[in-house]
Amino acid sequence: MNDALTLTPGTATTVSLLKAGHTKIRYAAEVLADDGAHVVVRAPWAGAGIKDFGFVRFEKGDVFTEHYWRDRWYSVKEVRAADGTRKGWYCDVARPARVTAGGVEAEDLDLDLWLSGDGRTVLRLDEDEFAESGLAEREPETADAAWRALDELEGLARSGGLDGLLAGA
Repeated sequence: MNDALTLTPGTATTVSLLKAGHTKIRYAAEVLADDGAHVVVRAPWAGAGIKDFGFVRFEKGDVFTEHYWRDRWYSVKEVRAADGTRKGWYCDVARPARVTAGGVEAEDLDLDLWLSGDGRTVLRLDEDEFAESGLAEREPETADAAWRALDELEGLARSGGLDGLLAGA
């Protein structure tokens, strides 16, 4: 899928993260790159307060460099602390991103992957939520694509990290 609209680096845009067709969160971001397939934006942590996952904390001052693809079933968010230290990469399995006049939209499919900043910890997340979502029964092809995306991300993370995937951005 290749949207006709491409975003101009250096401009402001809006990122909308959807879940089950409804907007979960919407926030402002700066466009860093858009080659027609891969969009890269940067945004401060947009959550309310601190989000502590146990293996990482997202908090005020954190900066997310977010990678969205129009033709891949995931997005990758590099997370850095306010001092620039890389915390890691949070990867959402999602439908391919849509770019519209309103910004970037990505629909979360519940499966996630975490790769720590030092590359030592790889965690598959929310597989139980995915199973409970009923997506496999409603949209078996989408569920298969989601599992393949999670497996691809894990393979990349375990074989040297995500820098190669994100190079050139």
